[in-house]
Amino acid sequence: MDEKEDTTIYKVVLNHEEQYSIWPADKENALGWKDAGKSGTKAECLAYIKEVWTDMRPLSLRKKMEEAARKACAWIREETQRLVGDESKLHRRQT
Repeated sequence: MDEKEDTTIYKVVLNHEEQYSIWPADKENALGWKDAGKSGTKAECLAYIKEVWTDMRPLSLRKKMEEAARKACAWIREETQRLVGDESKLHRRQT
């Protein structure tokens, strides 16, 4: 079917990993997908997805990466404090 002839009304759907897709508005959502609150032509729905889906990584990956970054920052803070403390002790011994 030519896209220009497609008169189907679609809805934007979202899964538990915050990934987007489109689905015919008159059909029941596939298992694991919920309405994202936007419907319209295919072009309108795809434009909406392009606007709102700015991070293509699945939610579970984003969470793991955020946790790894938090742990790395905490380790850097601890090491910096330790090294500054060691340098301070060394400086006191030299004076």
